[in-house]
Amino acid sequence: MAYFVAFHWAWLAGAFAIGLAMGWVAVVHRAPSVSGWLTWLLAALAAALVATALACLVPGRAGYWLELLLILFVPYLIGCAIGSWLRALVVMRSMRQRSAA
Repeated sequence: MAYFVAFHWAWLAGAFAIGLAMGWVAVVHRAPSVSGWLTWLLAALAAALVATALACLVPGRAGYWLELLLILFVPYLIGCAIGSWLRALVVMRSMRQRSAA
């Protein structure tokens, strides 16, 4: 794990930056939401991928890429959450200023 962070720190920062941008844009984009069963299916898939990586079931280069995918997914999701939160703060602040004026 320390190897991934030490060697791929720029990619981790890039994943965070892309997540930040996508989180900022996601508040503006009005798309239909994901259904409940699809959410559970995606969560089960993510859990299966994490379990596979933890059990070291995929050897060699493919296992390395799987672990790298999972490691890059974490800062992306954190960036998405922070970007959405920041955009919501900006929208709420502008709504308060409009209603006060």
